[in-house]
Amino acid sequence: MIRSRFVWRLYAGYVALILLTASLIGFFVSRNIVGQSLQDMEHDLRTQGLFLARVYRQALADGDLSRLPEEVREMGRETESRLTVIGADGTVLADSEADPGRMDDHGSRAEILSARESGIGSSTRYSETVRREMMYVAISVREEGEEIVGYVRAAFPLVDVSRRLAHIRNVIAAIAGLSSFAALLLGFLFARRVTGPLREMTRAAIAVAGGDYAHEFEIRSGDEIGTLGRAFNTMIEQLRSRVETIALDRNKLFAILSSMVEGVVAIDREEKVLHLNLAAARILDVEWERAIGNKIADVTGVREVRETLARAIREEREITLETKLQTAAGKRKIEMRASPLRDSDERLAGAVLVFNDMTELRRLEAVRRDFVANVSHELKTPVTAIRGLVETLIDDAEMPPDRKLDFLRRVHDQSMRLSSLVTDLLTVSRVESREWAPEIERIDLRDTARRSMRNLRALGETKGLVMETDLPAEPVFAYVDADAMRQVVDNLLDNAVKYTPAGGRVRVRVRPDGARAVVEVEDNGVGIHPKYHARIFERFYRIDKARSRELGGTGLGLAIVKHLVLAQGGTIEVESEEGKGSVFRVRMPQNAPAAPSRPAPTLFGNREG
Repeated sequence: MIRSRFVWRLYAGYVALILLTASLIGFFVSRNIVGQSLQDMEHDLRTQGLFLARVYRQALADGDLSRLPEEVREMGRETESRLTVIGADGTVLADSEADPGRMDDHGSRAEILSARESGIGSSTRYSETVRREMMYVAISVREEGEEIVGYVRAAFPLVDVSRRLAHIRNVIAAIAGLSSFAALLLGFLFARRVTGPLREMTRAAIAVAGGDYAHEFEIRSGDEIGTLGRAFNTMIEQLRSRVETIALDRNKLFAILSSMVEGVVAIDREEKVLHLNLAAARILDVEWERAIGNKIADVTGVREVRETLARAIREEREITLETKLQTAAGKRKIEMRASPLRDSDERLAGAVLVFNDMTELRRLEAVRRDFVANVSHELKTPVTAIRGLVETLIDDAEMPPDRKLDFLRRVHDQSMRLSSLVTDLLTVSRVESREWAPEIERIDLRDTARRSMRNLRALGETKGLVMETDLPAEPVFAYVDADAMRQVVDNLLDNAVKYTPAGGRVRVRVRPDGARAVVEVEDNGVGIHPKYHARIFERFYRIDKARSRELGGTGLGLAIVKHLVLAQGGTIEVESEEGKGSVFRVRMPQNAPAAPSRPAPTLFGNREG
């Protein structure tokens, strides 16, 4: 009952009437009392002022003002008011509550100015001297020639008036409170008989709104309330059936949209978000729980999404485009398709946008095209050479033995090149495959450097190179795959030997660097111009193609090195200038991995170089 809105509305009406009546009575009574009190107080102060004027005139007549301050203080105590005598120039001569010597000029006080004009003046204000609200009455003191010789002033605090008003207000407030309480009781008694069935129906409606469709209204009468109850129960039954159907369809739709890799955003005509699935939230970098009900402009800062949806609503037609979006993950290639959203009456209700992140697909297509083109070109060169040499051997049966031997050596060289190319391609494929992961173990990188230098020292010295190692006395441990690390150092050393002319120097250096172990392969060979540094780790990329083929390179060595290093959790960098040699620096972790080793890059993936 106490929560019944009907009761409180009825009660509010009673209380409003009571408060209005009490306020009016209080206003007029207070106004009357204040006016009468102020009038009586002013009359008393005027009487005191006239008496004080006689005392001041007597002191002037006697020519002795020395006793005036004491007399004024005595009169102030007897009358319980503040009395002041002021000279014609505004100087305070005596005051019953303050030291006249410390009081400022009173000639500009409102009551003094009024007394100067009309003989008597009054004002009500706050006194800075006694810190109270006061009523002042001032009377000008004149000699026989009507010349003003001074002023007398009587003042009284308005505290008594305020107390009287506060008492009256308290009485009126108490009466209003009692009347309000009585009105509440009357309202409860009246509303109990009317609101009982309505409250029960309200509880049933709240239960249904909360999903309890088994709750029904108990019908106890055949009047209008009973008829309403029967209609209410029928509505519940129909609503239960429809809600079950809607919930089933909604769950199906939500499951479908949530599982889609395409992003889906639906907005109404006011551009408020009706739906946003997880894929869209991921692509747009927004929280989908907070997006629903907000303007699409407040949800995402991606201009293309907002404009495409707005255009679909404005033009009421399907919009299809592929564009680049600047998202938190960087620039993405997005394919978007926006369509108008219509209600059951075919009226425009908003728009829905379906978009798919095509970045990876487009990149993979480009990588695949480049890879196929490069592999085809690289395989075609040795195969064509072998075919031409063999056809020449077959067609020329009378070929001299020494020339035939030269042709066979060329066939052998091209077949070895073809074998190396196939081997490197298989290595790249194996490293990039998810089926391969490095077998991490703790090894001393000094041993790896020594082994690689031992394998390639003969080749370098045959070419006239100085082969050196720079290894510390203490072990330099790293958590790596031993075979993969050996292949990394072998490939870097092999490149250094190939691209360093006779008389040059190749050095392998191993050193610790914080939490990383560093392997450096340094040479003073032809070097690499800085503009090529970012591309030398790409498959089949050669700065000087003719020279690389002449030296027997496949164009995959540095690509293999990069992927092997990344797969083991390391990094690789190059420092080089054209004509001044190169330094390839590999940094590998010295601490054991806290989790399983990171997966190898996917096929055709990880093209940072």
